[in-house]
Amino acid sequence: MKIYRNLEDFIPLDNAVVTIGTFDGVHVGHQKILSTLRESARSTNGETVLLTFFPHPRMILHPEDDSLRIISDIEEKVQRLAEAGIDHLIITPFTRDFSNLSPEAYIREVLVGKIGTKKIVIGYDHRFGKDRKGSLKDLLEHAEIYGYSVEQIPEQDINDVAVSSTKIREALIKGDIDTANACLGYPFQLTGKVIRGNQLGRNIGYPTANLQVQESHKLIPAYGIYAVEALIVEPADIKTGPYVPNPPASIVKGMGYIGTRPTVDGISRSIEVHLFDFSGDIYGQTLRVKFLHFVRHDQWFDTMQEMIDQMAVDEQQIKELFNRKS
Repeated sequence: MKIYRNLEDFIPLDNAVVTIGTFDGVHVGHQKILSTLRESARSTNGETVLLTFFPHPRMILHPEDDSLRIISDIEEKVQRLAEAGIDHLIITPFTRDFSNLSPEAYIREVLVGKIGTKKIVIGYDHRFGKDRKGSLKDLLEHAEIYGYSVEQIPEQDINDVAVSSTKIREALIKGDIDTANACLGYPFQLTGKVIRGNQLGRNIGYPTANLQVQESHKLIPAYGIYAVEALIVEPADIKTGPYVPNPPASIVKGMGYIGTRPTVDGISRSIEVHLFDFSGDIYGQTLRVKFLHFVRHDQWFDTMQEMIDQMAVDEQQIKELFNRKS
């Protein structure tokens, strides 16, 4: 897959088969669109192109609203799209000028002029252009004028999958990891740098890696204890050119915690991972944590010993879960 960090970096293709969208999470509904995109390109000897935006359009159009939380950061999204077999990924900066393009100007200048679109694969409810006034109807009306065809993903096909980014966000906020992961088609993950904490975990027999999530708008799941898998990875440099994935990393199973540590101080949110059978120094390194199962909600204990005893129960439960799955 080749990456382009701006539309200006892209040289129009002779036979571009295109889809457009934010693709937050690259969930199973998105994967259905991508599958159709690949099949369409294969049948016409075309090349697949996905046009997406960074930052998320809502952050530019409604800067006063800080409520949006994204499922996948830009590195995670790129990785998923590469695995989906996309030939060309254009990550164009979303600006107010871009948002003010009329539907026809969007079709003429962007899809045709800058990409060379010969076929568009799009969901039935896709909107584009100024005030999101553009729709499938506009794409169909201008198809003959600009020499492209349109393949619509029928509403029924999308509904059969019954997945949306909103549904996934709602599941994660409730701690319903099973539903979120089923909708994503892979485990939800957080990526961040390991920073030094107050060493409390080490002092009570549960040393933890404290995670500083890099993407400020990344959705953080419900407070509680989770069964997780962690990988030490090199931060990816998402730049124009061929996508080079991180080399495979060893996976370490563990126990994840998200919460305010109410028994200790209860002040600020902490994201921590206790890695089973691991003793290396990973301060300053980047950790990717995959959330596999929700164990229990965060809670307050009368004494530190009660908390430690419960952590032992949590650890045993999580290890039994991993043993059943192995």
